[in-house]
Amino acid sequence: MIFSCSTHKKETSTQGSSTEKTNAGTANKIKLITLDPGHFHAALVQKSMYANVDSVVNVYAPAGEDVQEHLKKIAAYNTRSENPAAWREEVYTGTDYLQKMLQEKKGNVVVLAGNNQKKTEYIKASVDADLNVLADKPMAINTASFDLLKDAFASADKNNVLLYDIMTERYEITTMLQRELSMLPEVFGTLQQGTPTEPAITKESVHHIFKYVSGNPLKRPAWFFDVTQQGEGIVDVTTHLVDLVQWECFPEQVIHYQQDIKITDARRWKTLMTPSQFKQVTQMAAYPAYLKKDVEKDSLLGVYCNGEINYQIKGVHAKVSVIWNFQAPEGAGDTHYSMMKGTKANLIIRQGKEQNYKPQLYIEPVKGTDVKAFEADLKNVLVKVQRQYPGVEFQKAGHAWLAIAPEKYHNGHEAHFGQVTEKYLQFLVAGKMPAWEVPNMIAKYYTTTKALEVAKQKAKSM
Repeated sequence: MIFSCSTHKKETSTQGSSTEKTNAGTANKIKLITLDPGHFHAALVQKSMYANVDSVVNVYAPAGEDVQEHLKKIAAYNTRSENPAAWREEVYTGTDYLQKMLQEKKGNVVVLAGNNQKKTEYIKASVDADLNVLADKPMAINTASFDLLKDAFASADKNNVLLYDIMTERYEITTMLQRELSMLPEVFGTLQQGTPTEPAITKESVHHIFKYVSGNPLKRPAWFFDVTQQGEGIVDVTTHLVDLVQWECFPEQVIHYQQDIKITDARRWKTLMTPSQFKQVTQMAAYPAYLKKDVEKDSLLGVYCNGEINYQIKGVHAKVSVIWNFQAPEGAGDTHYSMMKGTKANLIIRQGKEQNYKPQLYIEPVKGTDVKAFEADLKNVLVKVQRQYPGVEFQKAGHAWLAIAPEKYHNGHEAHFGQVTEKYLQFLVAGKMPAWEVPNMIAKYYTTTKALEVAKQKAKSM
């Protein structure tokens, strides 16, 4: 059984009150500066062109493989056969690259995606210099950098510039529909409070060290496996999951980290890599000196890239976890699992073998529900859903219903970087962001960095 109906998409505007910003530098053309790119996410911001962004991008970085790999990816976008980009990269690779960028100020938006050891310092220096910042996650990897990040947000506010992180997972269609349906009490009811052992919302992300990006095997820098530079998994990928918990459970609400967040428990564990696996993904014949501290028996490299956080947010119990394997099974990629428990239904995203490793959203009525009445409610709310997401349908799947979105919504992870950038460009033109964005970014990084602290203390006591 498939539900469908024809509606027109309603135009929506940014919700929530905002603090006005006067960005004189963004009134005309937006000009990007890429600072020390060491992660492929920096290049993905430029996979597409943008109408109000100058095609010349100034790159400031230390000389070496990181910047060269970045420039190769931009060159590939410029020379692709279908819809090639037209970026012109002007590159400076002196040892004083940061000072040079701050002195020359050849753009008004700094894009940051790379070694996380220095990232928070880069952010603070940029906003102190009246530069807007679009930063990849994580913007903080420990308590010290979290404290510096809070200072950076205060400085950005004082200097009327916008500091924002790249939360791509908000643009994945099953997550968007999960959020939409959770706001419809006719079907979802209200969010349960949950318990530490049975949380109201669970999110699990499985990632892979060896993967393909833009059709090519990803070459990772060796420092990616040094948690003092990259950060542990509990403060890295979990950033996305914590963001989604806030974004879905408390849409457009301010989260005050000091009173709304309580870490219940946290743990971290290692993924082990063989020397041949390390060589395959880095193209390096041996571990660099800074990784020797992490080499274990049989020359295995142990990396704390896995983590789990159990916490309460505004009294609701949540659990997020990230797992890193070396390589995905054939036909698979990074996967996501998510469950939101409502008083009337559970909203579950699965992305396993049964789903052909494509995320699918299931609407499962709670036990004891009158199925015919629930089905009628689903038909009624579909009209509301289609106003926001035209073409979405609900299809019966056993004791649940499957939310089916047209293919146009399944544009892939790489395309989400362009969508985040477009949203940020809208903020720049408007000179403001929704009032909840900044406090919620601060709450997010408090959650991850505090959880790391708890996990380390727990490990010491065992």
